[in-house]
Amino acid sequence: MIELEAAPSARRWVIGGRVQGVGFRPFVCTLAGEMGVHGWVRNWGGLVEIVAGCDRARADQFLRRLLSEPPDIACPEFVSAEPCLYPASGFRIMPSTEGPGAALLPDQSACEACLREAADPLSRRYRYPFVTCTQCGPRYTITRAMPFDRGRTVMADFPLCAACQAEYGRPADRRFHAQVMACPDCGPRLTYMAGKESVIGNAACMARAIDALREGAILAVKGVGGYHLLCDASCDPAIRRLRARKRRPAKPLAVLFPWRGPDGLACVRRHCAPNEEEARCLTAPARPIVLVRLLAVHGLSAAVAPALAELGALLPYSPLHHMIAGTFGGPLVATSGNVSGEPVLTDPDEAELRLAAIADAFLHHDRPILRPADDGVVRVIAGRARSLRLGRGCAPLELALPQHVADPVLALGGHMKVTAALAFGGRVVVSPHIGDLDSPRGLGLLEATAEALQHLLGVRARALICDAHPGYTGTRWAKARGDLPVLCIPHHHAHASAVAGEFLEETRWLCFTWDGAGLGEDGTIWGGEGLLGQPGAWARVASFRPFAPPGADKAAREPWRSAAALAWAAGIAWTPPARDTALARSAWQKKINCPQTSSVGRLFDAAGAFLDLVHHASYEGEAAMAVEALAETGAAMDVALPLQRRGDGVWEADWAPLVAMLLDETMRAARLAAAFHASLARNLVDQAMAVRDLHGDFAVGLAGGVFQNRLLSEAALQALTRAGFRAYLPAIIPCNDGGLSFGQVIEAAARQRGEA
Repeated sequence: MIELEAAPSARRWVIGGRVQGVGFRPFVCTLAGEMGVHGWVRNWGGLVEIVAGCDRARADQFLRRLLSEPPDIACPEFVSAEPCLYPASGFRIMPSTEGPGAALLPDQSACEACLREAADPLSRRYRYPFVTCTQCGPRYTITRAMPFDRGRTVMADFPLCAACQAEYGRPADRRFHAQVMACPDCGPRLTYMAGKESVIGNAACMARAIDALREGAILAVKGVGGYHLLCDASCDPAIRRLRARKRRPAKPLAVLFPWRGPDGLACVRRHCAPNEEEARCLTAPARPIVLVRLLAVHGLSAAVAPALAELGALLPYSPLHHMIAGTFGGPLVATSGNVSGEPVLTDPDEAELRLAAIADAFLHHDRPILRPADDGVVRVIAGRARSLRLGRGCAPLELALPQHVADPVLALGGHMKVTAALAFGGRVVVSPHIGDLDSPRGLGLLEATAEALQHLLGVRARALICDAHPGYTGTRWAKARGDLPVLCIPHHHAHASAVAGEFLEETRWLCFTWDGAGLGEDGTIWGGEGLLGQPGAWARVASFRPFAPPGADKAAREPWRSAAALAWAAGIAWTPPARDTALARSAWQKKINCPQTSSVGRLFDAAGAFLDLVHHASYEGEAAMAVEALAETGAAMDVALPLQRRGDGVWEADWAPLVAMLLDETMRAARLAAAFHASLARNLVDQAMAVRDLHGDFAVGLAGGVFQNRLLSEAALQALTRAGFRAYLPAIIPCNDGGLSFGQVIEAAARQRGEA
């Protein structure tokens, strides 16, 4: 119980946390009426201010219930209390005012009550694709300014009809002060476009969209945070057309399943085998894409996830998606509505222009999307859900900082899988997935997201943080601005600090930062490091023997280059199929355009080429995913990688035994793939033990895109635990480059504290 000072007639409370866009003010008002409390409630910036006039005992009970019985999606936190005067009677919701503490709420999936209403033929919202209440609907993607009120969202463009206005003002109604509510008479509407055909009206548009999908068309659908490209997931021709038009020949496609059965998963289970935690993630309010195992006979097109044993499964989250999937009656490919490599599209005119060569038809609506929020992606590793991409439903993501920052800072992440993070006081807010910065639209979205975070939160950054690589687009943009100081953080220091920032109970770390590439402190390309210390004070103590793939950046998309470099360095004769490597070998021998790297990501690429799985990758990580998918389950053999301590104190692992093993023609490829994973996990533990013998106790963290690999991460975590280590893999923050912005903030804050 919170002790409050005696007040002449009332008490003023300030409540923070997640209290806007969640129905908290209507809840306060309704509870006050139930308990006979006089006063008012209002949004005050990002906080909620409550004045309660009643006796002391009733006030204490009122406050306890406010904090312990809030709406499902609210998370109130007590901030302060003080006595005040309030002689009036009654209780009401007062107009919002500007103030401190803005908190951004992610878009919310449709609640059960709204879905039941939309399915009820007697309801005036029957089959309405935009049904919402206080507990569901878009938030981040439609908010123009804070505090969160209808007039500060795009819903201001849709004046409430008399029936909706009555619900909005009726305390007993579940839409009492529901800011984004609407109905067919006053709310957003659908439009269907296909060539010269134009259809307006929700029912007619929905019917045409379903007909198009059943005819094998590719349909671009405007959702909550952007467009999806949909097609029948069992129709080979439709999916192959989609891949050809989008120039996405092999990258797996997410699949939207209709909600079926008591837990919503009946249709999913006809094609996939989600475990208990995966099932929980699929049906959780955030509704991310969840990687689940495909059944041996799954009934979907083989073109959905070529050569992979897993599928990105998604359940409907908006009323529109529920209606499309439910009416179609089967699985639908649901991939981002964009040109490959660019951010998801949000504007109907731009979508028709840029997707004209991809989509056969468009299902638009007239509710504006102010900023995109692509679907989040989750993978269950070691029994726990791990975020691989922050997206709609889970971001913006707010976390507490281990120490306050003196001035607000904006972190820009790296070059791929970019997120932005704004830190101020003791808070950091990480944006939804922005994507890669290879295109002008990618950089434009980074700029827009950075501005949106600052505007909505009412905070202006006084410094920028970026990756230390001078060639990254975000780094060049930060330095070219010239109006703010710029702090460059080494790539792998940010990875390590992201782990430390998520698990604050540990104070000393050995973080293995394994990924494809990142500029190291010595100017070489790192990607297989072990960093000892803590945020603000990392020392490299483990790595891999460097090798030099010919062609520099080409190696990331041509795995044969990494394989050839390893074979040549090991003195082993190997030539990729149907390729003349004479020119590449000559460049390698002369050290022309062959930068050295210690990257484990490139080792995975080499394994994919040695096992004749992938020689030319059409997307990042294709070879690594193929090697993991091929690996047989069960106990695997492993080979020890020789360790030597270099003159600079770094324990260096020699990859040469891996090359010899992978080229052993007497062993099955599936067994070799499993042995490759097991050997890397064994090496990680061997390095950790060698470092512990010299430096004493620490926790072990796993960071970098390589640890998205479930087989490797689970083997490493189990072996580390058996060896007596406390081992951690990020869960809330992506272990890949999507977590860099958060790690940059943690690293910068620690450096700032060290300099103070």
